[in-house]
Amino acid sequence: MSAETIQSRREWLLSDRPASRLQARLGRAYVAWRRFSANRLALVGMLIIIALVAVAALADVLAPYSATVGDLKNARLLAPSAAHWFGTDDLGRDIYSRIVYGARWTLYVVILVAIIAAPIGLLVGTVAGYAGGWTDTILMRITDIFLAFPKLVLALAFVAALGPGIENAVLAIAITSWPPYARIARAETLTVRNSDYIKAVQLMGASPFRIVLRHIMPLCISSLIIRVTLDMAGIILTAAGLGFLGLGAQPPLPEWGAMIASGRRFILDQWWVAAAPGAAILIVSLGFNLLGDGLRDALDPRSGDQ
Repeated sequence: MSAETIQSRREWLLSDRPASRLQARLGRAYVAWRRFSANRLALVGMLIIIALVAVAALADVLAPYSATVGDLKNARLLAPSAAHWFGTDDLGRDIYSRIVYGARWTLYVVILVAIIAAPIGLLVGTVAGYAGGWTDTILMRITDIFLAFPKLVLALAFVAALGPGIENAVLAIAITSWPPYARIARAETLTVRNSDYIKAVQLMGASPFRIVLRHIMPLCISSLIIRVTLDMAGIILTAAGLGFLGLGAQPPLPEWGAMIASGRRFILDQWWVAAAPGAAILIVSLGFNLLGDGLRDALDPRSGDQ
């Protein structure tokens, strides 16, 4: 592709007078990508998350051993070596294989929590911000009740009521994760509720439901994506905390928090049993934080070109 063609396409994307909605959307996406790609740490975070997804998808190929069955007689608590890159645990299971399969459970938790919590927060926040009055007061006081408790403590209470298990842990984390999203959506809604754009839609006869669903919620999506991405690290740590306490994933599932819990008994002599899953949590959490910071810089409409 010639330099002239690349330059003409760049000018087309950056045009101040787009000829179609498609051109406008592609132009905004291109500007956002330029801001994002200018942040090298954000690119590092994106690569970490891409690697996490690839490892989860190719776990059957990448893991040389079973994640749940080990050689208790001959391979118990072996140090890292060429045969077992991260060593083995107290049941003779290969820790590297368990970490690889554990990536699937990490993605399972963060994706389900995002799918459940983000729409709830978006709905509560936009309805409260647009309706105002008693509706706003009631919904925000409920939100404040959830925000009054530390997320892990509240998740522990819900899991204790629902019972241990990965599904109940996901539900408990989702129940405790939606209030910040509601706050963000409400703030965005209050900003645009009295704008000329919304008043014009009202004069056209649109119902409050249609206004909230079709015209206000889309305006909140970018802020919500940023907050969800930044919250992924906290979600991973909360899930690991529940697993560490025995209230999350149950044995023999290779969940990273549960792996740390089983390795804490050997932390002084066989340090690799707990260190390897701990390092995995650290790297993935760092990746989500770096990615979230980059998305915040790229999608914030109040920031200029970099």
